Amino acid sequence: MASYRTPLGRARGLGAAKHGVGTWIGERVGGVALVPLTLWGVFATLRLAAHDYAFAVAWIGQPVNATLMVLLLAISFWHMHTGLRVIVEDYIHKTLSKAGLLLLNLFVCGLAGALAVLSILKVAFSGGVY
Repeated sequence: MASYRTPLGRARGLGAAKHGVGTWIGERVGGVALVPLTLWGVFATLRLAAHDYAFAVAWIGQPVNATLMVLLLAISFWHMHTGLRVIVEDYIHKTLSKAGLLLLNLFVCGLAGALAVLSILKVAFSGGVY
């Protein structure tokens, strides 16, 4: 069996950190999941644009539509968080700046995603009554 490591790598027994593969696969799975959800979201937006508010409230009140909308929003914000995290980790080299930006990314994406999902659920469950 051939070894693809460098001589120094074989001597030290070092290899990959073994955590990047999971992140890479998660990014791809999220991206693939977003393709049909985004197509559905564009179709739904075009359909809703032709109707009034009452139709939109009734439409989001349907369980399938509410579920797909929540999935679209949740996966979109998770995908955005993952992508921005990789950018910060790759291009910001000062430790304090990197830590601050990673926390800011987590809080902004988490808060915006939670607000979006809760807004959909509020309209779906209350029928648009404030």
